[in-house]
Amino acid sequence: MRHLLTAALLLAGTAANAQTIPVETMKEVTKELSSDAYEGRAPTTPAEDKTIAYIVQRFEKAGLKPGNKGKWTQDVPLVELTANNVQPLVFSGGKAPVSLDYRKDMVVATYRVVPKVAIKNSDVVFVGYGINAPERGWNDYAGLDVKGKTVVILVNDPDYQAPDTKGLFEGRAMTYYGRWTYKFEEAARQGAAAAIIVHDSFPAAYPWGVVQSSWAGPRLEQDTPGDHMDQSQAIGWMQLDKAKALFASAGKDFDALAAAATKQGFKAVPLGVKASVSWDNAIKRQASKNVVGILPGTGKPDEVVLYSAHWDHLGRCDAVKGDDICNGAVDNASGIGGLVALAEAHAKAGPARRSIVFLAVTAEESGLLGSKFYAENPVYPLARTVGGVNMDSLNVIGKTRDFVLVGAGKSELEDLVKPIVAAEGRVIVPEERPEAGGYYRSDHFSFAKLGVPMLYGESGDDLVNGGKEAGEKAARDYTQNRYHKPQDEYDPSWDWSGAVSDLNVYYGLGRQLADGSAWPSWYPTAEFRAIRDKSRAGQ
Repeated sequence: MRHLLTAALLLAGTAANAQTIPVETMKEVTKELSSDAYEGRAPTTPAEDKTIAYIVQRFEKAGLKPGNKGKWTQDVPLVELTANNVQPLVFSGGKAPVSLDYRKDMVVATYRVVPKVAIKNSDVVFVGYGINAPERGWNDYAGLDVKGKTVVILVNDPDYQAPDTKGLFEGRAMTYYGRWTYKFEEAARQGAAAAIIVHDSFPAAYPWGVVQSSWAGPRLEQDTPGDHMDQSQAIGWMQLDKAKALFASAGKDFDALAAAATKQGFKAVPLGVKASVSWDNAIKRQASKNVVGILPGTGKPDEVVLYSAHWDHLGRCDAVKGDDICNGAVDNASGIGGLVALAEAHAKAGPARRSIVFLAVTAEESGLLGSKFYAENPVYPLARTVGGVNMDSLNVIGKTRDFVLVGAGKSELEDLVKPIVAAEGRVIVPEERPEAGGYYRSDHFSFAKLGVPMLYGESGDDLVNGGKEAGEKAARDYTQNRYHKPQDEYDPSWDWSGAVSDLNVYYGLGRQLADGSAWPSWYPTAEFRAIRDKSRAGQ
């Protein structure tokens, strides 16, 4: 059925792409929000008020209506934890003590809302990839009691080095079991006092500097009853060379044990050493805001198509040549620029049959907190949310011949988008680095987990001007030198043709969904299919 639907919508998709995407809007919004005046757009700082006011202004100017029962915003309760007096993470009892300095060698934090964290002489256990997946016949915690202990965990999945995407954990394509958030969640379920992930740039998909900048300074968590006391006392990362030093002190071979951990049936290994670390927490409770705008539908206004992008970034961060503002121009002022541009394009085209909601969410950089809160407390019921598109960092280096579906193979939105991509003269290609787990790293995942199909796509690397070599070079430069650093700043020489082409795709898909009556679902093998079927059953 879905293939017939795809064919039927081919011409409609081509026509939908004819709507002009206002590139000047993208430039203006991106330049404004990434200026030093917004101080890196950290949630719950004075810069948030300025950011929210500007987005509301642009939504209103675009022709949207307030989307939350007559209001433009949705309060998102957050708690801010700022670590002070962080002591080194010390491993004792081996051949020689191994001491890790905060930020240089390790980062550490807690989900718990407590004034002080103190781990003292906690037994250390290497638990491989820290995965408990009974449906895949895998349990790194089998026969193990880690209550009160410190677990050391490898990043990504056991088969991330596979040459293709076939394997117990989908080979190179990261599953949620490989995502660092899952590893901390599972460690907490197992009762671990502390969970430390070993950083390795390739399987983590980013260098240590990204971990350092993302984990230093105030950290935000969702403010919920219970103060997260069901979580581990301490979570964090350590540098790879320090992990090897720790294992050597314990009389173990890190490389040999890491290799063993990739095999089914791996048994966790107590290292015979003890971990100690402590710090104080300053606690501040306050609300941040999501911004919600709507273009009401004319025929089925209670059915919703959703566009999302996050407005936040890191605020003040590690200084580079005296610059301590992480402006987040590409990540994700550009995404908000795209959101406003799409709002203008849809408003200019006139109301659709279904309502179109434009959602600018907070605290993505803190763990998708704004989208998570909306998904759990939706203004518009998720069972009546048809699907949508999430935008996280637009292409500002030029149009590409290819288009990447991140996390491909999950929903029928992929069938609907294929003719729209073809109408742009482009082809859909597999992810270059599926081991990076991009599908689990942005706000669409908050909706996917609760059953709503969301497209997350992006330009590939095959530039029309320069080819793959130039595209890959630009991607490496951004990841290594700009991502989550003060160098992610607006550049007036950027080439926005790639962003326009991507937004043509997003516009075409959204308009088809909004003017149509289809309810795209997840493919039968997708992990989110059951929850969608259940939510739609009552409609």
